[in-house]
Amino acid sequence: MKQLKTQTLWNSGADLVVAQLEAQGVNHIFGIPGAKIDKVFDSLVDSSIQLIPVRHEANAAFMAAAMGRLTGHAGVALVTSGPGCSNLVTGMATATSEGDPVVAIGGAVKRSDSAKQVHQSMDTVAMFRPVTKFAVEVTDASALAECVSNAFRHAENGRGGASFLSLPQDIVDQPVSGSLLQRSGHITLGAAPDALVNAVSREIARAKNPVILLGLMASQPENSAAIHELLSKSRIPVTSTYQAAGAVRQEHFSRFAGRVGLFNNQAGDRLLQQADLIITIGYSPVEYEPAMWNSSNALLVHIDVLPAETDNHYQPDAELVGDIAGTVRKIAAQITSPLQLSDAAATILQDRQQQRQLLAMQGASLDQFALHPLRIVRAMQDIINSDVSLTVDMGSFHIWIARYLYSFRARQIMISNGQQTMGVALPWAIGAWLVDPSRKVVSVSGDGGFLQSSMELETAVRLKANILHIIWVDNGYNMVAIQEEKKYQRVSGVNFGPVDFKAYAQAFGAAGFSVNSAAELEPTLRRAMEVEGPAVVAIPVDYSDNPLLMGQLHLSQLL
Repeated sequence: MKQLKTQTLWNSGADLVVAQLEAQGVNHIFGIPGAKIDKVFDSLVDSSIQLIPVRHEANAAFMAAAMGRLTGHAGVALVTSGPGCSNLVTGMATATSEGDPVVAIGGAVKRSDSAKQVHQSMDTVAMFRPVTKFAVEVTDASALAECVSNAFRHAENGRGGASFLSLPQDIVDQPVSGSLLQRSGHITLGAAPDALVNAVSREIARAKNPVILLGLMASQPENSAAIHELLSKSRIPVTSTYQAAGAVRQEHFSRFAGRVGLFNNQAGDRLLQQADLIITIGYSPVEYEPAMWNSSNALLVHIDVLPAETDNHYQPDAELVGDIAGTVRKIAAQITSPLQLSDAAATILQDRQQQRQLLAMQGASLDQFALHPLRIVRAMQDIINSDVSLTVDMGSFHIWIARYLYSFRARQIMISNGQQTMGVALPWAIGAWLVDPSRKVVSVSGDGGFLQSSMELETAVRLKANILHIIWVDNGYNMVAIQEEKKYQRVSGVNFGPVDFKAYAQAFGAAGFSVNSAAELEPTLRRAMEVEGPAVVAIPVDYSDNPLLMGQLHLSQLL
């Protein structure tokens, strides 16, 4: 018979919260203290958890999200009441959209003050509920361990996302009696039913132009390994959303049509348009809206841990819900012969392969200054080997990198397309480096996005994080500009002044570099990569070819 747990008398609710966080396996917490939550910060001093003070609460959530995405275990942010919590919202919305497990704990006023207009009173649970998977306030000290445990369960299981826990000051300050809950770990799902697997396998055998579309969940290492087995046996052409970067291994590159997203004009889009069978694996519509790519009458198969979010352009004919890796391996086991490519599919893939080769051979010949985006992408490809991780912010550079920089390690690249949040790259890089300090991390942003989280350079310097941050400099919000120009033939609110980013980085104690000519690009990047610790490189970019991104851009037009 299971024994009842003995109750422990804790000096404070904060001590119980911290002990439960240790029981959950938490190693790092990112946050900013304040009066309503400082008892938890005080309890952390006596714990095994490394507390990392940050410079803005949203960045605490971003750092925690990077740890969550790369490990599968929720990263943790800890903030005070009022604006401490409201500053988290963007980071939490981003984590939920991107499938990144995060648990955020926020302070709150005493329960007796919750209905009053007092300093920092705010209904934070109502604020977080629309952007999280789980949001509750602890209303009784006896529920502390339960609420912490459940926050992790919701954040980590199924498709990852954010959980929020509100802790009233009186609950964390006062003594409490309670026991710790054991960490339950991830819920193990079974593969999809055999009958559905068999039916899909028969459709694969009949299809003339099948295509696999990989989403974020496909880039989890265990799912990527299973997809490798399926591609090896089936030789089915494959494309992916931006978030699935790295899910396809190099040996399948010849049948990889590149990444799709934002604008419907890529090789992967053309494969999807002529497909008679589309299999999505680990895909969510937030990554690339179905109306952009699903215009054919193809049979649609959805493989994921959750049922499909259906809309007018995403109504699967079959839904294989369960463990993704197990389901994909079952399908792979039934493949008896590789697909013979149709002429149309072969032409699309051959053209895509030629464009890759063209960029590799001639990208460095784009020698105008400011630099062409493809010249910068080509130089970045040289420094981002399999041992380097990459985090990508949002902006025009994001599209060039997503389309033309390649990766063959699952989750080597962190890239956003759900909320398209600016400012994520540097805090993501700090979180990624903490997961594996043996790897160099390169983060990249535009000058607009960089200044939305650049205060965390101090955090990187304090941690001695081995991070290189690359800034594409154009003195404007260019991604907005090209869309305004297309719609209105003029721009509004997109221009701002210059910053000396080399001096800015040095002011924080980081190494600062600037590229002042086309010839300086590659040697400057190599010098910056050799720095042990935080470094920043500013690269002027010429975005005059950006309007071509909206059309059928062929690299032969540029190279």
